Amino acid sequence: MLLRQITVLTDGRPFDADAVCVSRRHFLGATAVALSALLFTGCTTSSAPVSATKYFTASEMRFVRAAVSRLIPADELGPGALEAGVAEFIDSQLAGSFGQASSWYMQGPWHLGTQQQGYQLSLTPSELYRSAIPPVDAYCRQRHGAIFAELPAAKQDEVLHALEKGDVPIPGIPKDTFFQALLQNTMEGFFADPIYGGNRNFIGWKLIGFPGPRYNYLEEIGKFGVPYEQPFVSLGGRAPKAEA
Repeated sequence: MLLRQITVLTDGRPFDADAVCVSRRHFLGATAVALSALLFTGCTTSSAPVSATKYFTASEMRFVRAAVSRLIPADELGPGALEAGVAEFIDSQLAGSFGQASSWYMQGPWHLGTQQQGYQLSLTPSELYRSAIPPVDAYCRQRHGAIFAELPAAKQDEVLHALEKGDVPIPGIPKDTFFQALLQNTMEGFFADPIYGGNRNFIGWKLIGFPGPRYNYLEEIGKFGVPYEQPFVSLGGRAPKAEA
């Protein structure tokens, strides 16, 4: 069972641990806003290899790698978030200005806002991850006998659905706040330009057929229904490298 059946992304259908037929393309309808937001808020670029971390501890990285691999799994349509380097992307972002909320207003007052008001916590994004992962692992150990990264895929999906519904107690963090941040950052890492460290080998763009930010498409304009067969291109070219 893959987390393609998150209720917020599947027309309100309830979680069914025995159903495994929802296409990953159903998930992609919810990604446009996340991608647009990422392009305009600015990213911290990174060239950190898979084995290195800039912010996460080893246990935190194990959790995030396991979680993103269930949020956007590899399937018959291609590689998933793990193969696209999404965990490394999140690690790099949390180590930089985004993780420190350096461009946010962070002086309070800290009243719990409405859903429409967005993120209202006193925690920076990096602090949110560091505060949330240990309680989730404790929940997994108490309920399933092992930390999240060591659970089988079906149990990991069950925990992620519990996080989405706000059923996993995380002290000081309201209901599904951590889950929504994790899901948002996973989508951003999967679809952002590869120069930011995710979307490795254009995995996300190949899945949705986005060729990249070419400077013009003059020869292709008007060729409706004809496949676009030019190479995928990043802001960093055809073979982009994440900047340090």
